[in-house]
Amino acid sequence: MTKRILKKYPNDFKQEAVALVTEQGYSVIEAAASLNITDKFLYNWIAKSKQQSEDNELSTDERAELIQLRKDKKRLEMEREILKKASEDSSQQSNTLFNHV
Repeated sequence: MTKRILKKYPNDFKQEAVALVTEQGYSVIEAAASLNITDKFLYNWIAKSKQQSEDNELSTDERAELIQLRKDKKRLEMEREILKKASEDSSQQSNTLFNHV
């Protein structure tokens, strides 16, 4: 009985193989045949790629929270700038008052 040797494929090879199907319109069987791999490998790589992209997507609640946080950040930055300018103005006014006394 002979042992099967599993060949390891680099991640960039897997990504390019998946792209043949998902981006270039090849069928899984055509892409697998052209790359000399089994269609089972390619089906597994496609499934894994889809799962990873779904894991990276934000939920509706997370997206809404992100939008709110960005608005809050912008508002806080504006408030900080206003306070900074007010502080500079009051500092200048204080200096002016002390210089005239």
